Amino acid sequence: MRFASDLDLPPPFRGVALREVGDAFVHATRIAADSGAGMLVHVGRYDVSEFAVVLEPDETLRTARRALYAGLIALADALAVHAPPEKPISFDWPDAIRIDGGLVGGARLGWSPDTNEDASPSWLVFGAMVRTAAIGVEEPGQHPLAAALETEGFELGTGRLLESFARHLMATVDTWQQDGFAAVARSYLSRLTPATGLRRDIDVNGDLLICRAGKTSVERRRLVSALATPSWLDPSTGDPLL
Repeated sequence: MRFASDLDLPPPFRGVALREVGDAFVHATRIAADSGAGMLVHVGRYDVSEFAVVLEPDETLRTARRALYAGLIALADALAVHAPPEKPISFDWPDAIRIDGGLVGGARLGWSPDTNEDASPSWLVFGAMVRTAAIGVEEPGQHPLAAALETEGFELGTGRLLESFARHLMATVDTWQQDGFAAVARSYLSRLTPATGLRRDIDVNGDLLICRAGKTSVERRRLVSALATPSWLDPSTGDPLL
């Protein structure tokens, strides 16, 4: 069941809140065609900040999927504003978010299924989850590779996170429009988990390109294939992996 959202969002964003049993990403994809760009669906939960936003890109689906990176940058920047000093926020390509090395969540991307690769999609949906509290973990250190905002020293509720995300997304999209996607790619790659001896770039279709030291060949990791199964999502719980 939906209920009124009281978020303080900049235009053109409008909020729709779901009860705890809702799925923001699924709901956003259902209403995307009718709701239009800026509809921000979120779920009222204590332990996870879960939300999804409808986008209307003006380029072909082949290149529009790079919106995943813009959304992740906006989310990381929103978290960084409220982070304790020197708390690192990083990405695992293409979709996972880590804080100080611990997995807190990630993002996913959906699009209108009848869209040809060389046509502009009528909508995209960027969805994300961030673990805010370590609920269901019986003992400290039981899941050393997982993290939560609360245990990492953040004092940040879902409402403030979403309000900050919306503003940072507007700024990131503006950068894309003014300076080209290369500026967005640099920002994303700067937060990618470090790897020695690699040079990485993002191709025009969103694929990750990897050049290893001393090699002339380029390894390609395909974004479309990676998006099919979110790397950070536990299919049995629907929450970020522990």
